[in-house]
Amino acid sequence: MTTPSSERSLRPVWIALAVLAGLVGVGFAVRGAARRLLVVAYTPDYRQTAAAQRPAGNPAPRGSVRWVQVASGLSKPTGLVFVPGGKGLAVALEQGGKARLVDLSGAAAARPAVATPGATVLDVPVNTDSEMGLLGLAFHPKWRENGRFFVDSNPAGGALRTHVTEYVVRDAELGKTPAHDARLVLEVAQPYGNHKGGQLLFGADGFLYIGLGDGGWRYDPHGNGQSLGTLLGKILRIDVDDRAASAYGIPKDNPFVGVKGARPEIWAYGLRNPWRFSFEPEGRIVVGDVGQDRFEEVDLVRRGENLGWNVREATHCFEPKEGCRTEGLVDPIYEYGREAGSCITGGFVYQGKSVPELAGKYVFADFVSGTLWALKLPGAFLQTTGLVEAKELGKFPLLISSFGRDEDGEIYGVDYGGGGVYRLAAGG
Repeated sequence: MTTPSSERSLRPVWIALAVLAGLVGVGFAVRGAARRLLVVAYTPDYRQTAAAQRPAGNPAPRGSVRWVQVASGLSKPTGLVFVPGGKGLAVALEQGGKARLVDLSGAAAARPAVATPGATVLDVPVNTDSEMGLLGLAFHPKWRENGRFFVDSNPAGGALRTHVTEYVVRDAELGKTPAHDARLVLEVAQPYGNHKGGQLLFGADGFLYIGLGDGGWRYDPHGNGQSLGTLLGKILRIDVDDRAASAYGIPKDNPFVGVKGARPEIWAYGLRNPWRFSFEPEGRIVVGDVGQDRFEEVDLVRRGENLGWNVREATHCFEPKEGCRTEGLVDPIYEYGREAGSCITGGFVYQGKSVPELAGKYVFADFVSGTLWALKLPGAFLQTTGLVEAKELGKFPLLISSFGRDEDGEIYGVDYGGGGVYRLAAGG
């Protein structure tokens, strides 16, 4: 028995309700004369419901790690980005279109006070149907000099689309003056309301990396994951400082520059819904890619690679169900099935000091089951054969929709359901 992912029919009823609120990685939009969300949810007999899997009460059960609440009062948070040089100041993204300052400078205290959101940095009108909304934000590497930052959102009104937009708010204006000087950098048409991706991140090379899902609806009906002629189902790499010919430039070493029929913005392809990616210390991209029927996956993504969707789901044939091609496809480094969860949230390599056992390990979660894991990434020069092992750190009653990492390398999670921000700490 399997569980269709974005449109998953085998789901606890409470998840169906969450979908109707527009959660990430669950639910799907049907467009027609009247757009609606459809979820047929029930609990398969081979597993407990997601609610029953979670411990009741305090989201910090005994174990090697725990979540400590450090902020509250957010509405459906989708991201947490620390301000460069901000000494604990972060910007929390809300699906409804607001980006709000949160002062987490006291989060490392033994018993931290629970902060509340402060000034609104940005408030943009967005479409929040299904998995759309305000989904990503990245500060320019020279933000303290130029005030530029970039936002991924799905604008309200008109056709479904993704916008990557540049705004300006200088250091001295932050929290005092709303962002201004909006400039559209990239627009991508979207066929359905789910699988939007939305991550924005600058690499050490100074280029902007953008994660886009296959656009939905289910099973990738348009073949976007494997098509080099579309930006959907990809990680893109663009130069936002090169505006000689358009709103952005194309780095000369992008893998598909000059390839007939291919979009030159593409850095890697074959992704279904890359829900959060980050750079590990050696510069590789680590992605949590949301699965379809059976498996969630963690991918190490490098230049020009094909991650396999929708030929394969994780390490397994998807289309066709048996005997699918494997040549040229890169397998994930880790996968898990429906017994462990059904919607991955990609995280970060832990570089802090509060939880020594996690030093250098990649931390990620499942949005639905509340499970938290850590794994050691294979070395840059090792040929990965087979899957690596991951340690389960516990199950927590939180809907972790995104992670953040501060300048000290400490990891935070945002709870979509309760509107809180939590800091990862050693277990009690």
